[in-house]
Amino acid sequence: MADVAFEATAKTLAQLCEQAALAVTNTMVKDLKSIKHRVSKEISLKAPDAEKLLFSFLEELIYLKDAELLLFSKFEIGVKEAKGGFELAAMCYGEKLDMKKHELLVDVKAVTMHHYEVKQSKSGWFARIILDI
Repeated sequence: MADVAFEATAKTLAQLCEQAALAVTNTMVKDLKSIKHRVSKEISLKAPDAEKLLFSFLEELIYLKDAELLLFSKFEIGVKEAKGGFELAAMCYGEKLDMKKHELLVDVKAVTMHHYEVKQSKSGWFARIILDI
């Protein structure tokens, strides 16, 4: 297996970012409830459009997993339209990866642009994401 794909839907872009973040973590860890909220990390991002904003946010989560061994299972996310695009402010709650405690499924290496899609409709937001594992 080289890739994992998922789709996410939500009423707002902030909720879409949260759902996608949970899906990325759940791709790596079997039980999200095994990740306790012992560490918090703030993430602030700017992007010219919603697609790049979500992509950058998920890539940051993967980076934090690789660089600091942090896994997150709770997110408080705010997104606003700003001059020149979108701004995201997120508080991420989780803990250090513990091989004895967290049953790992696969290691996500990156978000890919292959079939990547983020769009808004009258009913809300939709994303199709493929992860390289």
